[in-house]
Amino acid sequence: MTTTRFFSILTEQSKPSKSFAIDIFSPLRQWLNRIEFSDRQFAEKICNLIPASCPFERDVSAFGYTYHIPALCKINPVFEEVVNLRLRALIYLSELPS
Repeated sequence: MTTTRFFSILTEQSKPSKSFAIDIFSPLRQWLNRIEFSDRQFAEKICNLIPASCPFERDVSAFGYTYHIPALCKINPVFEEVVNLRLRALIYLSELPS
């Protein structure tokens, strides 16, 4: 079983079933899940573009109050697929001969 197939099975199993909901992001999710790595430079570029952790969570103090801005990745509809893409790129790079 390839790593791509393994992660796509994991992603499909972790999502709750939606009986009546229309998923407008489904084509984008499928496209991200179909990306395969065959070039070291492309895999490195993906690893550099996608951060390892969500960098957007902040606490802002103003006028005596502290406002919490949640991590934007938690509301990103394709967050799991993007993280999965970065993970597959890291796995590809780790399997390359030195």
